[in-house]
Amino acid sequence: MDHNADNMTSSKPYLIRAIYEWILDNGLTPHLVVDAEYPGAQVPVEFIDDGRIVLNIAPSAVKGLVIGNDWIQFNARFSGVAREVMVPSEAALGVFTRENGQGMVFPEPSYPDSESVSEDAASRPKLRPLTSGPEASSGEGPSPAAPRGKGKGKGGPTLKVVK
Repeated sequence: MDHNADNMTSSKPYLIRAIYEWILDNGLTPHLVVDAEYPGAQVPVEFIDDGRIVLNIAPSAVKGLVIGNDWIQFNARFSGVAREVMVPSEAALGVFTRENGQGMVFPEPSYPDSESVSEDAASRPKLRPLTSGPEASSGEGPSPAAPRGKGKGKGGPTLKVVK
């Protein structure tokens, strides 16, 4: 068998998804640490601390979370303002629990060259704008994308409207 490791996709998004599920299965709150200065990262700048941002990605704190192979995206409220968050998977620095800090830390990402950044921006997924209806009001709390305090953090079934 001739498998070339250089042609393999990154294992990081798979590990993020696995740790995220493990955290939820244990009834805890998943947080994602992101390199906010990574090219293409779209995060609320007012919550960046030392080039990083910690995002609560619990089901009760976000809407439409997609942990894809190339992008992590969701909608959330920050200080009462609905925002769209889009982060290249490579910008993720770790995923851990709020309650006890268990999880996984990833190595510092290497920044892409300027040519691939412009190509990457063109391939960035587009999300619908947030609405001002009841669906846009979840996840508000005292910290960025904090849960509303309902339930025990396990989340529940969610519906996604597909048009």
